[in-house]
Amino acid sequence: MTKRDISGEIKKERLVLAYSGGLDTSVILAWLVEKGFDVICFCADVGQGDEDFESIKAKALKCGASKCY
Repeated sequence: MTKRDISGEIKKERLVLAYSGGLDTSVILAWLVEKGFDVICFCADVGQGDEDFESIKAKALKCGASKCY
């Protein structure tokens, strides 16, 4: 989604996606980007074990996220 700011410049609407790096969140990430959103991903360690957060971040960016934390 896009909108214009005060100066008339077109800007994408930004949203945050809780991202696990799995198939479901990767598909919705790509879909949101396709729909015109600026998507920032967030991935948290909630005790799930030995996750490779660097590869999850790389996947989010490859799927179209503008940032991943």
